[in-house]
Amino acid sequence: MKQVLQSLRNGTIEVASVPTPAAQRGNLLIASSRTLISAGTERMLVDFGKAGLIEKMRQHPDKVRLVIDKVKTDGLLATLQAVRGKLDQPLAMGYSNTGVVIGVGAGVSGFALGDRVASNGKHAEVVNVPAALCARVPAGVSEDQAAFTVLAAVALQGIRLVQPTLGEAVVVTGLGVIGLITVQLLRAHGCRVMALDYDERRLELSRRFGAEPVSLAAGVSPLDAARSFSRGRGVDAVIVAASTRSSDPMHHAAAMCRKRGRIVLVGVTGLELRREDFYEKELTFQVSCSYGPGRYDPAYEEGGHDYPVGYVRWTEQRNFEAVLDMMADGRLDVEPLVSHRFEIEDADRAYAALTEDRSALGILIEYPQAAAPATSATALGVARAAPSSGRPVASFIGAGNYATAVLLPAFKAVGVPLRSVASRTGVSGLHAARRFGFEETTTDVEAVLADEASNVMVITTRHDSHAELVVRSLQAGKHVFVEKPLCLTRDELSEIERAFKATERHLMVGFNRRFSPHVRKMRALLESIKQPKVLVMTVNAGAIPPEHWTQDPAIGGGRIIGEACHFIDLLRDLAGSAIRDVQVASMGEAPNAPVPNDSAAIALRFQDGSSGTIHYITIGHKRFPKERLEVFAGGRILQLDNFRRLTAFGWPDFTRMSTWRQDKGQRACVAAFVDAIEKGGAAPIPFEELMEVSRIAIEAAELAR
Repeated sequence: MKQVLQSLRNGTIEVASVPTPAAQRGNLLIASSRTLISAGTERMLVDFGKAGLIEKMRQHPDKVRLVIDKVKTDGLLATLQAVRGKLDQPLAMGYSNTGVVIGVGAGVSGFALGDRVASNGKHAEVVNVPAALCARVPAGVSEDQAAFTVLAAVALQGIRLVQPTLGEAVVVTGLGVIGLITVQLLRAHGCRVMALDYDERRLELSRRFGAEPVSLAAGVSPLDAARSFSRGRGVDAVIVAASTRSSDPMHHAAAMCRKRGRIVLVGVTGLELRREDFYEKELTFQVSCSYGPGRYDPAYEEGGHDYPVGYVRWTEQRNFEAVLDMMADGRLDVEPLVSHRFEIEDADRAYAALTEDRSALGILIEYPQAAAPATSATALGVARAAPSSGRPVASFIGAGNYATAVLLPAFKAVGVPLRSVASRTGVSGLHAARRFGFEETTTDVEAVLADEASNVMVITTRHDSHAELVVRSLQAGKHVFVEKPLCLTRDELSEIERAFKATERHLMVGFNRRFSPHVRKMRALLESIKQPKVLVMTVNAGAIPPEHWTQDPAIGGGRIIGEACHFIDLLRDLAGSAIRDVQVASMGEAPNAPVPNDSAAIALRFQDGSSGTIHYITIGHKRFPKERLEVFAGGRILQLDNFRRLTAFGWPDFTRMSTWRQDKGQRACVAAFVDAIEKGGAAPIPFEELMEVSRIAIEAAELAR
């Protein structure tokens, strides 16, 4: 299918051939008929992409600080690689879509095949959208009108925050699509509306919609106009829908308001607010969040957990329904807002119009009415390399940041041919396929598992899918490399054990730190020490918001299973002895803990009498190095700082080992896995150790909870 992508590196717009997505659980699969370019948001994205590196840095000083901190802790080369990886990822454009339902995911109710729906889907021929972000289009609403649903909901949410009452005087600053829709909705609320802009055509449209227009280009003072409009009292509220770096709209809004007036920011402006503007009048100021309650809440948008209507009357989905009803009965007229039309093949021209014609309003992209493609794969014209005589040929399920930044370069470095890459939306898979030379990219996991052209499956999906994909890959006769964790529950661990024992294939978990050159040197030095060891691992892991998917026990498993398993494996390797038991001291349900059970001290006891402690800390500072390992043994000490510098104390023939860049052993880990397949040797990490470490991680997480 065709989809509009943008390069963040240079701002180039591309109409790419992307695999068609499949209907995910809780989602609708929609064949698009129209999408609307959001002039404000998407123009800002294009301008950012076209900006040079210095300008990008100037626009995002917070990101620059993060980069500087990463240079200090991880080194310049690792930081440059991470930044380039981010800029190389294509951005799927658009969030205002209407079309016909062609697939209904499991768990979805209230929608059926053939329904016309509006959604926040991308500019693509077929989109996969959570049902909570979709609304059925009434019979009297055209495709053109329905394409405005999401932007109209943005306008409506700003109005709901203002809480206008009949007869109030309200100013709308900025007459783009959202501003002009805001004018109409305020009029429907019974408000008197004054509209401010520089563009005469937009001002005339606002007059047509019932507002009193004021041309800023004509030099009219907005303060004098507002004073007259409000009969000298000051306006009741101001909705700022402008897009500018200047803080003047906010200053003017405060000056125009009466005492205890309300200001809501729907657009993007400078926010150098003056305390005296707000203090003297006791003004309220609020920034509107997109389409309404539920936005950016994964439980609502992805999990499908609706808010009870008795407590949250207007969610983002119910806002969609409200504006569609307004269109159906003629109280919201968006047809005059259409300024340009383009076919999907000409989307690059649409974005040229967006950036070159600053008076552009509603730019519609139209899609041919065609059935969904029969296949979800996109062939890339790379010669097929069927596996023979044990030679590994790899397919990837998942193409996220870690896969493209770390694992794929590692597999390429050891010369493994790449067959297929499967991703949920198709966009990340297309990027990975182009960059690393896969034969094809797809969204069809079933086809990848059944494909006899590859004998190695690399799994880099969300944690809750690891166990199932590992089992199915082993049952399909594939060697398996799965990014940590291996699984989330004891039952899943048992299923994996049964599947592994029924095959002669290799199973590898991405416990890469034991393959670091620094750790290998430590292991070699420790071989001469026969007494028990004391191992202390400090991990300055950093905070992850509680709503992030990794924090969900059912999806990510939490931080201990999801990441601390790395360090359990590392200590297990250096101790050279099985783990006898584990104890955990965590924050528990401490009232001031950012995330309960997130930071923890994990104490391990080994069969040979050694002990290890992992201080997994999420409340530290980013400028402090992330990982430090100390080993005390036989009157000697080894200290490893952030996988860049190893220092020895008391070792007669060794004092220090440093590397130019951080090396956590990812490439060596992959190389060992591939070598074992090619030569038919033993697994790099014995299966029993993989099971042991995974079991201990699950037990530690249970103890922390």
